[in-house]
This record gives sequence, structure tokens and C-alpha cells, in this order.
Amino acid sequence: MIIDFQLPELGEQVSSATVTSWNKAVGERVAKDELLLEVMTEKVNVEVMSPWDGMLVEIVTDVDADVSPGVLVARFEIAD
Repeated sequence: MIIDFQLPELGEQVSSATVTSWNKAVGERVAKDELLLEVMTEKVNVEVMSPWDGMLVEIVTDVDADVSPGVLVARFEIAD
């Protein structure tokens, strides 16, 4: 099953962030709570962890892209 992954809420009053790095590549297995990507807000760098065990099948948001919480950033394939 393919699941969309949206950027989670990053804190109170954080309306946007910039993707600084992806720690996994398309086709790689990802464990739940494993570091997936890093983003930078106006105040801090934030590590975003994977919410699922699965495989990263698509990166929708490239490095240096500005994103808001709730925006689609990747897709995962997970077991049903």
C-alpha cells in the first residue's frame, strides 16, 4: 500500500521550513522513528522521523524547497 507523507507540525507558529537534506534515497528501506529528512525553520533545524516501517518510493519535495506543515513531501510503500 502506498501512503502519502506530509510534513508534520514543527511547533507552534511555525508556518514554513526549508528542506536541508534527505537522509534516505528512493528505494531504501526506512524504519519507524528513523531519521528521514531535516528541515530548517526561522529558529531551529528540525529532524523529521519516519512514522512507518516501509520503503521510500518517491521524494516529492527536493532539497532547498520551502514547505509548510501538511504539505506532501514523500510517498512510502508499507505492508497492509
